[in-house]
Amino acid sequence: MHRFAPRGLLGDVNASFKALPVCLFLLLTARVQAAPPVAPKPGPARSVSGPSDAERYARRCQSQTAQRIARPQGTMLWGTKRSWDAEKPSDERTSVLVSVALDSPRQAEAGVKALRFEGGRLWAVPAPETGATASDVVGTVLQGTASDGKPVEVAICGAEPAADDPGRVFYRIEAWNTVAREWENPCVALDRSPAPRALAVGGVWDASGAHADAPDRVTFACENGAISKCILWGYAPWASRDGQSLAGLHQACTRLARADYCGNGRSHTRQDTTIDIYDRMGVLERATEVTREWDPAKGSFEAAWAPDGATCLSRTRDGRALDLILQECPGRFQPDTGNAGEASEHCTVRRGDVQPGAALLRNLSYGPAKADPARER
Repeated sequence: MHRFAPRGLLGDVNASFKALPVCLFLLLTARVQAAPPVAPKPGPARSVSGPSDAERYARRCQSQTAQRIARPQGTMLWGTKRSWDAEKPSDERTSVLVSVALDSPRQAEAGVKALRFEGGRLWAVPAPETGATASDVVGTVLQGTASDGKPVEVAICGAEPAADDPGRVFYRIEAWNTVAREWENPCVALDRSPAPRALAVGGVWDASGAHADAPDRVTFACENGAISKCILWGYAPWASRDGQSLAGLHQACTRLARADYCGNGRSHTRQDTTIDIYDRMGVLERATEVTREWDPAKGSFEAAWAPDGATCLSRTRDGRALDLILQECPGRFQPDTGNAGEASEHCTVRRGDVQPGAALLRNLSYGPAKADPARER
């Protein structure tokens, strides 16, 4: 699922972009223009670790590239690798990095005692006397945590303000791979993004896909994960529209993007699946014109979404039997006896534990698609 991100995330959405469809197969031909990554600053640094750590930190940030050709899309939540061991089977709800602590960095520029998150970017604490810039945090090594609770060190190797919103900064990060004993980009690389970057987002997401506020902790959300792409589509959780926070819409979007109907962290979609997203606040509206990526006449209603998953479901996105979803989360959905939405938004099943107005987002998709027998086992 991919939605082209409209310009001006904090202001009115340009009408010519609001109705653009969402598609996983991004066919951008123009290169994304971004500032080159900022290398770690030379000079003295403060280390709270021993000499062996200093040698390891000296090896960080050596393999980053400035190449940008497109925004990768996928079915992942964080957009990170599930495990450092590629040969080891791992659940889709695992990650080598789920959050980082901003206090007590393992390595930092002289005088920097911590980082803080505000408005889509990280700031050095205390702030430099000459004025804060995005590059002030480059070179910092933070203490992170994997989904299994094990510690993982994370280095910030570059900071690139977004071209459409300088207040939002993309970070190039590396994590210490304890298996290969080397620094490695934890973000999953795709053909259109060989060196994906990450956005800093406040709080922590757990294996079920639920978000929790956490003081002094942020998530590095890679570009090809749902957390990041929902921000690029317009739902920055730190932003507001007409005085209302977009945090709820962002969380609902992370469920929608991955077709996480049950709200348990499991996706039910495929790579390169085309969908259209719209919301009741007018950030994104239904597409009405045919484009290369979307034909409104071929799309039909799929589901309505709240922060904890689907509130009603017409059919599945990947074509699997609806009964399989009902078995995955028994008791969550019941047959729909009425239609609280528009005539074109018929629901086959609906949650009985939420009010009809609880849905923040809705989506259309092409379908039903042919089911994948391997996914129904």
